[in-house]
Amino acid sequence: GRLQPGRRWSEGLHQAIEAKEGVPIQRESQTYASITFQNYFRMYTKVSGMTGTASTSAEELASVYNLDVVAIPTNREVKRIDSADMIFQSEEGKFKAIAREVIERHKKGQPVLIGTASIERNELLSQFLSREGIPHEVLNAKKHEQEGEVIAQAGRKGHVTIATNMAGRGVDIKLGGSPSTETEHDEVKALGGLFVVGTERHEARRIDNQLR
Repeated sequence: GRLQPGRRWSEGLHQAIEAKEGVPIQRESQTYASITFQNYFRMYTKVSGMTGTASTSAEELASVYNLDVVAIPTNREVKRIDSADMIFQSEEGKFKAIAREVIERHKKGQPVLIGTASIERNELLSQFLSREGIPHEVLNAKKHEQEGEVIAQAGRKGHVTIATNMAGRGVDIKLGGSPSTETEHDEVKALGGLFVVGTERHEARRIDNQLR
């Protein structure tokens, strides 16, 4: 996952790893108190929030925080087309089908964003695309400094981006890239816009919706 400077494991685990790696062993840190996020947030007099994926967690927000979820309709009609799931007999068959689809879209120049559930799958899919000679950008927690910049360019003509669910959340993907001219924007729009592939379902539907 991401680098966490200053964070240390407890109960001697960090010291054991320091000994194994041959680096100076530092003193054990001691936890005096801990609190769950839920109880911490309950201490606030007012709690509210805004997110694109709250409706799938409405039940949890009601039972844990006693909060209602209100869905605000979009200002404009949603142009996204949601396709049904496709099921494959094997993972290799699935990856080959994804590679075929990406080749087809890439030839046209349509930008493609592929969402994966883990860094391992991310890198495995990257190997499949490399074998087919498709230039692409791999985005996972290992590249967290540049991820915002990379994901913002996912809508550029001919771009192929493979990303884990955490990568670049909250970044606008503009058709034609960022910044883009009106011509670049219209060109990508005419090709069908950004083509998004979810390679598998996540453990929570809310995370699938983040990719959508």
